[in-house]
Amino acid sequence: MRVVLLVDMDYFFAACEEVRNPSIKDKPVVVGADPKNGYGRGVVSTCNYIARSYGIRSGMPISVAYRLKSDAIFLRVDEPYYESVSAKIMALLRNFADKFEQVSIDEAFLDISNRVKNYEEAYEYAKKIKDSIYANFSLPCSIGIGPNKLIAKMACEAAKPNGIKLVREEEAKKFLEPLQLEKLYGVGKKSAERLKELGFKTIGDIAKANKQLLINEFGSFGLEIYEHANGIDNEEVFEESEIKSIGREHTFEQDTDESEKIKNEILSLADEVANEVNKAGFYFKTVTLKIRYEGFDEHLHTDSLGYYTQDVERLKRIAIMLFEKNNTGEKVRKIGLRVSNLIKGRGQKKINEYF
Repeated sequence: MRVVLLVDMDYFFAACEEVRNPSIKDKPVVVGADPKNGYGRGVVSTCNYIARSYGIRSGMPISVAYRLKSDAIFLRVDEPYYESVSAKIMALLRNFADKFEQVSIDEAFLDISNRVKNYEEAYEYAKKIKDSIYANFSLPCSIGIGPNKLIAKMACEAAKPNGIKLVREEEAKKFLEPLQLEKLYGVGKKSAERLKELGFKTIGDIAKANKQLLINEFGSFGLEIYEHANGIDNEEVFEESEIKSIGREHTFEQDTDESEKIKNEILSLADEVANEVNKAGFYFKTVTLKIRYEGFDEHLHTDSLGYYTQDVERLKRIAIMLFEKNNTGEKVRKIGLRVSNLIKGRGQKKINEYF
């Protein structure tokens, strides 16, 4: 029996700030750009659940967050501090796993198949992990338990905040069936819109669809959508390679807010990164876009795929999506593109491998 956990630290940056300064724990805490009394141009990186009760959300313009709750505690991002806490948490989690894969600064997959005999034991094991994290770091986390990475990820979303959700293999399709299209791991806003145009309303609708229709519409991604909707995910939990990431950066001669100029540079960086990835024989899973604005205000925006790939066109689409979704309109000084969660010599299967 295969058992996979996803451990996701709840509102991680803000939670770290609450540990560092307990006096703010029962107040709305927003971590992100300087709100500048409502005129700031950056975005919210994360916020605690008290702040969310006022409508504040990650990715929201910081000026909007300020208007919603001007007396909230607004803090700037302290990456070195969060990374140091993350490193300690990941070291602890690695000791609980047969195989371990860090997905981002605040989440990781654990394959515990050889450590438990059934799902009941898996649930108790997850409770032990959760208790250990809180005992050592005073930080909350949510844990999803499933037969594969896909179900573990989506179960974890259902477990938030600060909970544990178990979805057995035989329960997976029923668990997925009523969920909205956007909830399916790997399906973004544009893909969801196209699926709705095709007549799909829920994940259950996709599970019952003609597989070839989805492949004709989305290519290999259509096959992934179909399999995920049916709870199928054969992706292994992989240890990270020694090379942690491959990236390229570009500094503009003059700060610019010309969107097309910035996008063209992003596409050029994607070609360079993809070429390096292919030469080294790697496949990647996570894409990070770095935007440094005038005044050296820097933001990182990340998206993770549900599979490993070398596809440069996929990389370009994700990079442009990250820019369009998060661009504040300020002048940009530097742009950077990086891929991470690298493995050697293995990626997404080609369509003809399934037939």
